[in-house]
Amino acid sequence: MVGLPGYGEAPISISSQPSPDMVDLCIKAAGDLTNALHRLRKGDILWVRGPFGRGFPVEEMKGKDLLFIAGGIGLIPMRSLIKSALSQRKSFGRLTLLYGVKEPGEVLFKKELKEWEKRGVEVNVTIDRPHPQWRGNVGVVTTLIGPCKVDELKTSAVIIGPHVMYKYVILSLGSKKIRGEDIFLSLERRMRCGMGKCGHCQIQSVYVCQEGPVFRLSEIRHLREAI
Repeated sequence: MVGLPGYGEAPISISSQPSPDMVDLCIKAAGDLTNALHRLRKGDILWVRGPFGRGFPVEEMKGKDLLFIAGGIGLIPMRSLIKSALSQRKSFGRLTLLYGVKEPGEVLFKKELKEWEKRGVEVNVTIDRPHPQWRGNVGVVTTLIGPCKVDELKTSAVIIGPHVMYKYVILSLGSKKIRGEDIFLSLERRMRCGMGKCGHCQIQSVYVCQEGPVFRLSEIRHLREAI
């Protein structure tokens, strides 16, 4: 939770791999608070609480292929997991990133995407509609799932992006027969307090800020409002 006096707080995803010394935050100027954060200069002070919630079970994923599926700004929290996997590259199998955005100008971390490719990540990027400056794949991110080679017995899939994409990504993954306990989603439901008190992120009996934001698909199949 990141805040400024007079502007309130907002949940911001950590985009760097775990470290006791530094935290990377990638913040889009989209409202009063985030615009105020963009006006800060080196040496200015902001409020930080947390981190809260449950992240990805990196230790459990070791030895497996990782399939990352990101939509839009969903690549920001996914960057943390990708960097963690690359820092322990020999502990993981095949690494594949499927990344969808609306237009070329929305592609994040362009230099890093090229670096990740050099370090063994298969990177596939798509845009929603044709664009004169784009020579790559055109279509929503689910169009990349079909051609993707997946070993269903040794693959963990990670999905982060706009809420509307989750249903269609999960349906597309059905053809890959990955187990529900090996599919992880970060539910980007807006949080306010981060401590399970306000109820703003509540899905039936589940508080996303406390029990998530990372969930296995097998854990939330019964939560109709989750996906």
